[in-house]
Amino acid sequence: MIKVAKKSPLSQRRAGVLLHISSLPNKGAVGDLGAEAYRFVDFLHEIGASVWQTLPINAPHADNSPYQALSAFAGNPDFISIEALQAQGLLLRKADANANMSKSQLLANAYEAFKIRVQKKEQLAFTRFCKKQAHWLDDFALFLALKNKHNQAGWQFWPEAYKNRDVDALKFARKELAFEIATIQFTQFIFFTQWAALKAYAAKKKVYLFGDIPIFVAYDSADVWANPHLFKLDANKNMAVVAGVPPDYFSATGQRWGNPHYDWQAMASDNYHWWVQRMATQSALFDIVRIDHFRGLEAAWEIPAHEDTAINGQWVLAPGDALLAAITDALPNICLVAEDLGIITDEVNALRNQYHLPGMKILQFAFGGSEDNPYLPENIEENSVVYTGTHDNDTTLGWFNNLDAQQREHLYAYLQKKHPHQTVKMPQDLTNLALSTLANLAIIPMQDILHLDGAHRMNTPGTCEGNWHWRFSWKQLKPNLQADITQAIQQAGRH
Repeated sequence: MIKVAKKSPLSQRRAGVLLHISSLPNKGAVGDLGAEAYRFVDFLHEIGASVWQTLPINAPHADNSPYQALSAFAGNPDFISIEALQAQGLLLRKADANANMSKSQLLANAYEAFKIRVQKKEQLAFTRFCKKQAHWLDDFALFLALKNKHNQAGWQFWPEAYKNRDVDALKFARKELAFEIATIQFTQFIFFTQWAALKAYAAKKKVYLFGDIPIFVAYDSADVWANPHLFKLDANKNMAVVAGVPPDYFSATGQRWGNPHYDWQAMASDNYHWWVQRMATQSALFDIVRIDHFRGLEAAWEIPAHEDTAINGQWVLAPGDALLAAITDALPNICLVAEDLGIITDEVNALRNQYHLPGMKILQFAFGGSEDNPYLPENIEENSVVYTGTHDNDTTLGWFNNLDAQQREHLYAYLQKKHPHQTVKMPQDLTNLALSTLANLAIIPMQDILHLDGAHRMNTPGTCEGNWHWRFSWKQLKPNLQADITQAIQQAGRH
């Protein structure tokens, strides 16, 4: 049977908003998949936007960076709505009111109730989920249970039998930690169930969900622990080289991410099966998927593990063509976006164009240089996703307030040429520029819709503190701000 790809969501002019799940308002420590997520879908529908872009939704480490996850597959339990579990009758409201009870304990309580109270049909759904996702879920649940058992130590510090996955040791661990393993599996079942419900609601409102995946995985992850042969590790399973990027716009010393590099030869031996499974999971969760650091699929920056910065590294070729062929052959309907920022070569552009993947254009990079700057609005092509800025940039108001004289002069001259005698207004002017470009998709960060300054920035690359915590309040969305973005989207002919 011939597979026919469906029409891409990116084949027509759309507008969207960038907001991570954690930034949604609610009573908890972070935003979740409860009522406020549905309210945000309603907001997108009201302003005429049809895309909601998030950051990666995988389970993070203690620093809460969505780009350093415990698994490339598992969802973040912090995003589970406790209120939704209460509505299902799996938790009592007085339990939620107990400030001393952690979310993990609440989820364990919900699992106990699930085993007793729910109908057999729902229990069968859980069984089917575990079976369908077994290729990653079994290892992840055991990994996380062992990590909890060893006081959150990385797997490389576990006793040798666990570190090296001794068959008898793991068999014993599965019996010893059976309840905790089952609770972790149940937690993922709840996450995926709540996400599917949100996605279905968004679809009814004609809103597409736009996800993001880090190109690399964390060393301390179920992926590396369960599949060490797929990564460049030495005989002791230590990293000889780590991932990052050389010095660039964001950092004079580059960025030393510390992730392990893939052993592409090993991955090629089964036609990149791990990657295909990973992308299949993301394609089920999202309508559109961004591959972060896409250029790493053509060549990646390898840094000796002993180096403290990313300065002393080298580019090492990667099999991007073969990998993308395997993914698109297995998943013909997958809709991908390439994050092609940074040092981009002709080879990277050729790979992106070969698979007709939209690249990214950031208007905050457009000013202060020459007229052939690819980020200037008139140089942006249809097969692009344009942003005022991303989660790694300052808010547009913060950016504007910190422009140097040359950048500010160029920006003023550019805007005056388009709208003579009008006063420059930020962030409205940059938002309107983004929406007016030829790019099929224009994404505006929620901070820019709310006219927030740099104090509301989501992330500063190369720093380890103060990131990923920003949240918004509906009180910040004044009626005039909602009216402004609605009108701007309409005037740009987007939806």
